Amino acid sequence: MLIARVIGTAVSTMKDEKLEGRKLLVVQQTDEYGKASGKPFVAIDSVDAGVGDLVLTAAGSSARQTTVTKDRPVDAVIMAVIDSLEVEGKSTFRKS
Repeated sequence: MLIARVIGTAVSTMKDEKLEGRKLLVVQQTDEYGKASGKPFVAIDSVDAGVGDLVLTAAGSSARQTTVTKDRPVDAVIMAVIDSLEVEGKSTFRKS
């Protein structure tokens, strides 16, 4: 699992039928403090996340393990919206 922030949306009117009705969000990996690192990528949203949310993502074959993505051609999924993070006993993020 990777921590990422939702930074945008992707709209595609023509796509594989197994992706019909699924929201595509642009996310960028972050560290445990929410600082961006890495290149943005597109993930299927399975939890109704929105722009600005800090989320947990899964990639590769793990991305096809949610109810929403099972047997679908996806390589990344948003599977949780993070409410708070604590690292080494210190709060590094709390959703406002």
